[in-house]
Amino acid sequence: MKQIVLFGTGKIAEVLLYFLRNESDYEVVACTVHRTFLPGDTWQSLPVVAFDEVERLYPPATHAMFVALGYQELNALRARTCAEAKEKGYALVSYVHPQSGLPADCEYGENCFIMNNVLVHPRVRLGNNVFVWSGAMIGHHSTIGDHCWLTSCANISGVVTVGKSCFFAVNATVGHNVVMGDECFVGANALVTKCAENRQVFLFESTKPFRLDSHQFLRMSKFADL
Repeated sequence: MKQIVLFGTGKIAEVLLYFLRNESDYEVVACTVHRTFLPGDTWQSLPVVAFDEVERLYPPATHAMFVALGYQELNALRARTCAEAKEKGYALVSYVHPQSGLPADCEYGENCFIMNNVLVHPRVRLGNNVFVWSGAMIGHHSTIGDHCWLTSCANISGVVTVGKSCFFAVNATVGHNVVMGDECFVGANALVTKCAENRQVFLFESTKPFRLDSHQFLRMSKFADL
């Protein structure tokens, strides 16, 4: 069982810690964050140490690290922290859920998180520091660049190339053979069918509320009679 240090004490770190503790061969022995963000001496029954002294207490020669941060700054914060951890000499592990359904030929880099019940086709390549949440689909012969985030039920069609540091929200869809630039943001339910330049944003308008409130609607629709 390989000992690792988890970077982060937020909600994403809580999710990673659950999987690492319950469905992996890793042993999380401590957490670390930058000194300004220390939550105290312990978190989730683990010791917490400042990042500026982590290598003294948990040397990289005997410990690896996973950076469990969110998609702040279009994943740039997580990317910078990964680089800082590597400068300290840490190997960055990836976590692939045993029930991910990932094809044997899928290539992925370091500090990747692939949750259970994803739908990934053969001939897919994921870069470094890519997070793929349950229900996300990546079609055949597609490539996802470094530092990307695919939220649950995001859909990347076949033969798609996604640049670095992109974010895909719930039910975002990218059509077949599309090339996405770097640092693109694709919001919930948005559809992209043409190639995108760097830093483009795609948003789908929120559904407008119906003129009746829920009680009026139920009376008018006779929904309760069904």
